[in-house]
Amino acid sequence: MAATLTCAIYRRNVVQEEQYEEEEDFAYMGPPESEEFEAEDTCDTHLIEQTERGFRCAIDVPTVLYKYIIGKKGETRKRLESDTKTSINIPKQGMEGQIVITGPHKAAVSSAITRIEVLVDNFRKKQPFTHFLSFPLNHPQIQEGFLRFKDDVLEQCSQDHGLDESIFQNPAKLHLTVGTLTLLDESEVRKACGHLQDCQNFIRDITGGKPLPLQVAGIEYMNDDPAMVDVLYAKVNVTDGSDKLQVIADRLVEYFVSVGQMAREWDRVKLHGTVMNTLFRKDTTAEDASGSARQGPNEREAFDARNVLKTFGSYHFGELDLNTVSLSQRYSADCMGYYASAGSISFC
Repeated sequence: MAATLTCAIYRRNVVQEEQYEEEEDFAYMGPPESEEFEAEDTCDTHLIEQTERGFRCAIDVPTVLYKYIIGKKGETRKRLESDTKTSINIPKQGMEGQIVITGPHKAAVSSAITRIEVLVDNFRKKQPFTHFLSFPLNHPQIQEGFLRFKDDVLEQCSQDHGLDESIFQNPAKLHLTVGTLTLLDESEVRKACGHLQDCQNFIRDITGGKPLPLQVAGIEYMNDDPAMVDVLYAKVNVTDGSDKLQVIADRLVEYFVSVGQMAREWDRVKLHGTVMNTLFRKDTTAEDASGSARQGPNEREAFDARNVLKTFGSYHFGELDLNTVSLSQRYSADCMGYYASAGSISFC
């Protein structure tokens, strides 16, 4: 079966771009002073071109991060230009394009690039994740099993502290999270789609070019106290007892970390299919894929899962053939109720 890859036009609706103040193009700073730029201010990842006036380099930065490079009243950009003896041209508000750095010396331009990248990396880490790699578990049989589980739990355990219908997962969005990504513009989404495509061959080598048969059975909780639980999840295993699913997940994270689009959080991916999450209590659009959530830990009301674990500890949700890994968009839904996909690849 041919690989499928759909790079959807990305419309960012989670993090609104703040207004930034437009400044006149900063005057050319002239040659650097006598001090030399240190050896670490070299640039191997960007093409620095020589021009009639010196050197020039154009770099890609998501527009949502322009304001951090400009700073209040343009002070950050002015300081960067003064410190590196370069001129930094940033597209005006509402315009797309590259940030262009020019200067009389290659080392000066390289230094400016390095400092901009440090700024971008620091502020990127403060942005909430926008996408995540997922294994869909919303097969009809699994959804039916989940709904039976939900009905049985509410019928038998609804008197337990903190347990009510609001904390159950949406059955159409049952999934395993592999890892999260912060993709701030369409270009970054397209790159992530391409990187996912790069992973298809090794996934097919692991699966033998066939879907991976999975069994969803048993439940576990995240924290140490079963009387104070925030996340209850279903366990997912390959039916032949192999670790193929774990290997695929770990290899995916390893690759996306290597290309700089994902941060490593754990040595191994903790595969879990969330069925109950107290984040859902006040925010039905909340995600369990990362530590960054709309509610702080003090705002979450845990539930007593002891009876649920005792009664339903080995609950069988069903089986499915997994054939897809998807680049899923946070806070979204497709026509089937699952997360909208920016791109996907198949196992066969």
